[in-house]
Amino acid sequence: MKILIVEDDRNLSHAIKRCLASSLDSDQAFDGAEGYFLASKGIYDLIILDLMLPVTDGYTVLERLRENGIFTPVLILTAKGMLADKARGFKAGADDYLVKPFHRDELLMRIEAILRRTTGRYEEKALAFKDLVVSRSRRTIEIGETQLDLKGKQFDALEYLVENQGRLVSKTQVFDRVWGFMSDTSSNVVAVYMSGIRKQLKPFGYDTYLKTIRGVGYMLTEEATHDTEEEDIRNTVAD
Repeated sequence: MKILIVEDDRNLSHAIKRCLASSLDSDQAFDGAEGYFLASKGIYDLIILDLMLPVTDGYTVLERLRENGIFTPVLILTAKGMLADKARGFKAGADDYLVKPFHRDELLMRIEAILRRTTGRYEEKALAFKDLVVSRSRRTIEIGETQLDLKGKQFDALEYLVENQGRLVSKTQVFDRVWGFMSDTSSNVVAVYMSGIRKQLKPFGYDTYLKTIRGVGYMLTEEATHDTEEEDIRNTVAD
């Protein structure tokens, strides 16, 4: 799972990132404009959002996200503790509200509660597509009794597709989620990795569920397709 921390206090942001590092991957933004840009990509499972941010305040960031159809869960983390502030935050679309100063353990408990409520998978760290099971804690993927040889970014890419099964994810979304938006690697690498994933799925017939939409992205769908590894390579055209 991936979390976005939007906090202008760099020391606090880094402390939160370290706090989450053992179980959750996280990106950071240090002003509201950057936070909105990253959050609008739709690649995060949770956003931790300060309210008093430079450039664009947190209320505006949250309101714009909701207006534009981004419903990623948001935990507001702020020094603004008045009831009116909380009411405005929840009205804007927040899922939870924590006032600074806060206890580290309370932050972790609230994050766990939000992820459990919204994904149902924080504790279990596993998800499935038909007989394909992804164990996040063990970082393994199995179909029936057989474990696939998917490691590193191949694991991360297929995990992201299973997490979003039935929904189209763009090549850019996969790239930002797996490689990171600051990566120097070309997004064309996504197609190469998808071709490798398709080869791993093929002996089980699961390659037919991985749909490639040329120039757009990918979808894991229960409706079988006839896409090929060659189609994945042709998908190296720009989005």
